[in-house]
Amino acid sequence: MSEQLDLDHLRQWIGRTTEASDIVTAQLVKGLRATLFQEIGEPKTGDAAPFTVHWCLAQPVFPMSQLGPDGHPTRGGFLPPVPLPRRMWAGGELEFLDTLRVGDEPKRVSRISDVSLKSGSTGTLCFVSVQHEVTTPRGLAIRERQDIVYREMTSTPAATSAKPPPPPPIAKHRESHMADPVLLFRYSALTFNGHRIHYDRDYVTKVEGYPGLIFHGPLQAAFIIELAAKLHGGQPPKKFVYRGVQPLFEGSEFSVNANENGEGLDLWTANSEGQPTMKGTATW
Repeated sequence: MSEQLDLDHLRQWIGRTTEASDIVTAQLVKGLRATLFQEIGEPKTGDAAPFTVHWCLAQPVFPMSQLGPDGHPTRGGFLPPVPLPRRMWAGGELEFLDTLRVGDEPKRVSRISDVSLKSGSTGTLCFVSVQHEVTTPRGLAIRERQDIVYREMTSTPAATSAKPPPPPPIAKHRESHMADPVLLFRYSALTFNGHRIHYDRDYVTKVEGYPGLIFHGPLQAAFIIELAAKLHGGQPPKKFVYRGVQPLFEGSEFSVNANENGEGLDLWTANSEGQPTMKGTATW
């Protein structure tokens, strides 16, 4: 399918913008706290939300007739119509300037900032970068770059590798949880994410060739950011840069890890074998 890629055409989407707004409700905060294994409590107006609550806000809503076979909206619109079947969250960068709170009505302005092609072990990769700014009446709260990767559909399982994995890193700070299918479903519901790789086992194993349901990239990042803040007196990092390393699958333990690096924290999630699935760095 890579021969159908017209990079010049796709790059015409650079500079396109869209705006959306939403309300941080107490019910949303309770649901996200529960999903992140936090104390749920009874959040009231003015109480702080989890730091990545903006990923649950103002998500695009399309009719069922406009969804593709993977559960995503059909290609085109705000995002460029990349003709590669696999789409995943590859990583990005976050700057936290203010905490979103119950009762806030944030506005998000999004802009396509880049479209590029690379070659990887699975074939052609198309990266689309989107810049977001989230504001409240208090001013700019979050500045973000989100990197989305589109990949070819390969005939071999996506999670296999010819090289033996390196020894897993040793973490000074570590938290462990179970990658339960209910956890993945809850996060899909909170973010109105119809991507079938997170909840449809037949689809993800028989169509996309993975061994099981895939843990959301932003959910891994959310766990990492909450641990980073916990280790810094409840303050989120001023800047957090991260990237996905390999898929994390359902049905086993996963860990959230951190080490001091002299300037901030090296952070990562890892599978049950201790191999990193997402890596990031946080600075204050």
